Amino acid sequence: QGQLVESGGGSVQPGGSLRLSCSVSRIILSSLISADMGWYRQSPGKQRELVASITSGSVTNYSDSVKGRFTISRDYAKKMVYLQMDSLKPEDTAVYFCNVTTRRGYEYWGQGTQVTVSS
Repeated sequence: QGQLVESGGGSVQPGGSLRLSCSVSRIILSSLISADMGWYRQSPGKQRELVASITSGSVTNYSDSVKGRFTISRDYAKKMVYLQMDSLKPEDTAVYFCNVTTRRGYEYWGQGTQVTVSS
């Protein structure tokens, strides 16, 4: 059973930056290489929404609200997925979740990491 652990969340002032990391374990490398990976977020009272994703073919996709400010990347050798968040806004406050979806359709989620943007 795959396991994802997020880290890097915290509190930051508007305009600041954070880098989220997602460590992937118990998924064999060949499955990870062919998987799609993404970051989602959920605020109180709202549905979980896709923030950024990267396909096995390295095609990236961003929600309109973060486009130009967030960057998703991955390191297969380290089995890590990252989300660089710049120019943070109060509306970016949420719990951020890492997701890995394998080619066979197995979906894995982390436990989430809190990001709070406030002055």
